[in-house]
Amino acid sequence: MEKDTGQNKSLGKGGKIAIFAGIAVIIALLGVIILLLLRGRNEEEPRRNVVITPDNVEEVVQEMLTQEFVEPGYYSASMTNIWHFATGDAVSEDAFVENKEENTNDVYFDVFLAEDEETPILQSPVIPRGAELDNIALDTPLEAGTYDCVMVYHLVDDEQNTISTLRVGITIIVEQ
Repeated sequence: MEKDTGQNKSLGKGGKIAIFAGIAVIIALLGVIILLLLRGRNEEEPRRNVVITPDNVEEVVQEMLTQEFVEPGYYSASMTNIWHFATGDAVSEDAFVENKEENTNDVYFDVFLAEDEETPILQSPVIPRGAELDNIALDTPLEAGTYDCVMVYHLVDDEQNTISTLRVGITIIVEQ
C-alpha cells in the first residue's frame, strides 16, 4: 500500500465551484465581445488589431459599449430644420448640415419646394463623414415668404453612387 504524502489532494467542493464560476464569467465576457464585434463598428477604427486578454477584456467591452453606432446604409442627421435668409439670394446664418463621423457614408442633399419635387432649389456638394456645411445659399432665389420644403439626402458609396436616400422636411423663411 502507498503512503499518502499529501501531494495527491483533490480540490474541495468550493474550489471546483470557483473554477467553474471563473470559466463561466470568461465565456460570458467573450460572448459579449464577439456579439459587439459582429454588430460592426466604425470602419475608421478597425477592431481587428485588438488582442483581448484577461487583463483588458473589461476595458475593451466598456469601449465598445460607449461607441455610437450607425448601421451601414442608415444616416443620423444633424442639422437645423428652419433656415432663415435675409433675402432670396443671401447666405443663411442658421442653415447647418453635418455629416456626423459615426455615419457610414458620405452624403449630398437636394432641397425642393414641397409642391415641386422635380426642380431643386439647392444642390449641395458631397459632404464627407465628419464634415459640415454652413453658409448655405439657395441656387434658386426665392421671394419673401415661408416655404415648406423637402430635403433629400443621398447616401453615396466610394464612387459617389447613391445607395439610399433619406427625406427630411424643412422650412425656409425669406425675410425680404
